[in-house]
Amino acid sequence: MKMNPEDKLLKLGILLPQPPQPKGSYTSCTRAGNLVYVSGQGPAIEGIPKYVGKVGQDLTQEEGYESARICGINLLAQLKSYLGTLDKIIKIVNLRGYVNSAVDFYGQSAVIDGASDLMKSIFGEETGIHSRCAIGVSNLPGNISTEIEMIVEVAD
Repeated sequence: MKMNPEDKLLKLGILLPQPPQPKGSYTSCTRAGNLVYVSGQGPAIEGIPKYVGKVGQDLTQEEGYESARICGINLLAQLKSYLGTLDKIIKIVNLRGYVNSAVDFYGQSAVIDGASDLMKSIFGEETGIHSRCAIGVSNLPGNISTEIEMIVEVAD
């Protein structure tokens, strides 16, 4: 019997936080047909950024991975708040990850694996594997280390 996503989260010891509210003129989630677009989420825990600074300078690649994992948890919190349940997710379609990178850091893909691995562990191969990009940037809002946005396909 397949475990639902919220039971899988509990099994992994992950409690979804209260999702952060937008800090600008946008919405956290918007739906177009059966696709839900989730605005970029940072590595905040209880509203406080856990990881700040440049990966490869202030933070290790491993810390960047954990930062991206927290972004993934916050993405799921936004979706649960918007949909009422994660059971409506048919497919994680795409992740777009941004890494606040030192000039000579080239491990962005390994950093964003923190969120990708989380989706795979919760939703499995068929639903959780997605397309994505991992982009190195010179800075992010509030000097956070990572920010990730997501597109999911949902049931009616």
